[in-house]
Amino acid sequence: MRLAVLKERRGSEARVAATPDTVKRLVALGLTVAIETGAGATAAIPDAEFAAAGAELAADPAAALAGAGIVFAVQAPLPEQRALIPRGALLVCTAGAFADPTLVPSLAEAGIDCAAMELLPRITRAQSMDVLSSQANLAGYRAVVESAVTFQRGFPMMMTAAGTVPPARVFVIGAGVAGLQAIATARRLGAIVSATDVRPAAKEEIKSLGAVFIGVEDAETAGQTGAYAKEMSDAFRQKQAELLAATVAKNDIIICTALVMGRKAPVIVTQAMVDSMRPGSVIIDLASDAGGNCAATVPGQQITTPNGVTVLGWYNWPARIPVASSALYSRNLFTFLSTFWDKEAKVPKLPEDDDIVKGVMLTRGGAVVHPNFLPAQAAPPQAAPPQAAPPEAAPPQAA
Repeated sequence: MRLAVLKERRGSEARVAATPDTVKRLVALGLTVAIETGAGATAAIPDAEFAAAGAELAADPAAALAGAGIVFAVQAPLPEQRALIPRGALLVCTAGAFADPTLVPSLAEAGIDCAAMELLPRITRAQSMDVLSSQANLAGYRAVVESAVTFQRGFPMMMTAAGTVPPARVFVIGAGVAGLQAIATARRLGAIVSATDVRPAAKEEIKSLGAVFIGVEDAETAGQTGAYAKEMSDAFRQKQAELLAATVAKNDIIICTALVMGRKAPVIVTQAMVDSMRPGSVIIDLASDAGGNCAATVPGQQITTPNGVTVLGWYNWPARIPVASSALYSRNLFTFLSTFWDKEAKVPKLPEDDDIVKGVMLTRGGAVVHPNFLPAQAAPPQAAPPQAAPPEAAPPQAA
């Protein structure tokens, strides 16, 4: 079976879905691996390294995809590349289906079986395939590194003969994978770190990394369970805003990581909060792809506000550290494929009743199969109204 890896063509994307290490492993499974030339250039992987690992180099997408039964990609290929994918092929990628309502129907129409890795269930068996965690971890690290470069006063406390430089104060909003890595990295650089999250379990994780927990603790936060944060009520957001307003004003660097799966990112840092910060302060918005957690964020850009606060709202933060993120992402994809690999037939076998498969499959056999993306069904025809019945025969009302 042929597996194709395409060069990513979206403007902010610098990652690649395979590395020489994973190519060797894929070849060992019995696959013929075709890599489009230049696919690894932005991740510091020359074509020669792919060839040395056993890959066939293809001059263009058409050559790479000819006869392919499996396609690895970082983001969903653009329509012109998808048109070249053979019908019945398995596409494994981060599809971004919530952001593009036309994607899933078009995949089904094209007969492409698509596994959207961002929908992977957060279960123990799937940890080594979890692209969101591997990429968010690196994004959290990169956020702190870029804030350190942008911040003009240094991170650690430095005592010198000329005087003392105070440590930076960093406030992390959201203590998921990215937030926890940001806390750990900022602490390693010597900053005073505090953090907040709506999930009660995050409090102990924040404190275990040496940061101070800041947050509203009430019945609504107690109801937050699971790996993903749920959208909060207006009343909670008001209480949170009052607490955060005082906290943001006291900090030098704000790192925003709060996301709600499949929804626009909540605006947590208001314009008034930005206006309260000192000149030279920095806001890093890792949620910029979903609109941003900061009211001043301009997605895809770095700006400086009138009061001197620098706001970094780059798209695709994992792609800003492409060598490491490509290495981890490609291993996630290899682990997914090898977990469901039939060694005898040398083809993937994706059981429909498997929790992982049910979680990630968007389309299969020319149909949409993921419950979140099923087309709306036509309303069933109305039945004729029943004849009036005596009171004692009337059906009971639903409780």
